Amino acid sequence: MRLMRLGAPGEEIPVVHADGYFDLRSLTADIDGTFLADHGADRVRDALEAGTLAPIAADGLRVGAPIARPSALLCIGMNYAAHAAESGAAPPEHPVLFYKSPNTVVGPYDDVLLPCGSAKTDWEIELAVVIGSKASYLESPSEAASVIAGYTISNDVSERAFQLELSGGQWSKGKSCPTFNPLGPWLATPDEIDDPNALHLSTRVNGALRQDSSTKDMIFDVPFLIWHLSQFLALEPGDIVNTGTPAGVALSGRYPYLRDGDVIELAIEGLGGQRQTCRGQAEAPLR
Repeated sequence: MRLMRLGAPGEEIPVVHADGYFDLRSLTADIDGTFLADHGADRVRDALEAGTLAPIAADGLRVGAPIARPSALLCIGMNYAAHAAESGAAPPEHPVLFYKSPNTVVGPYDDVLLPCGSAKTDWEIELAVVIGSKASYLESPSEAASVIAGYTISNDVSERAFQLELSGGQWSKGKSCPTFNPLGPWLATPDEIDDPNALHLSTRVNGALRQDSSTKDMIFDVPFLIWHLSQFLALEPGDIVNTGTPAGVALSGRYPYLRDGDVIELAIEGLGGQRQTCRGQAEAPLR
């Protein structure tokens, strides 16, 4: 199934996209951690089979992020060997974890706001894993499937100067600016994706191909990442795990960083596509 949220920011309607769009408000107020933990996907499937969901006209409605504001946005760095190399780093021996502020999450077609003082804003397509039930101390990677609600596309937008030059040693300054995590367009339940470790990913900027890879090139695959994270923190329903980006970012030095008016288009096999326009803001000096 493909779960979506349609409507203006703060007024999104939960829907399922299955041979049309169907309103889920008879089952839940929103698609969030509470819904996922309460066997939400199973209840939607049952309602679809029973024919009890009302159709909804989706034309003209904004597409929001498929998950209402998560409690945590966990990100894995340097998870593709080629990306680590273009960044000047050796492949990590253990997964690199950093956090983004959950309020960075916006819809897949919303504008990306270039932060004041930005000169090095970058794109990063990522497979995002959405957690469906609490996970702590999973015994093995094989248990990861039982806690995954589904998959979607994430753009881990990054301001490299904030991340690396003004960081003070951590990356979050360059990762948590407003609009820095477009998400969606839909949450695909696991039955929609045959193998999350073999999906094609691509990014274009102003029509030019920048990233062209596959999740099979991840250093740490999805089951391992979820198992590994559960050894250090409690994953909660609705949490999002960004699994890393492949080579082809501006940090490589091969491409210019994003500027006002640039258009980013991202796609992952089976998960649809995103499109954002970059918008500059009035300049303000860093203090």
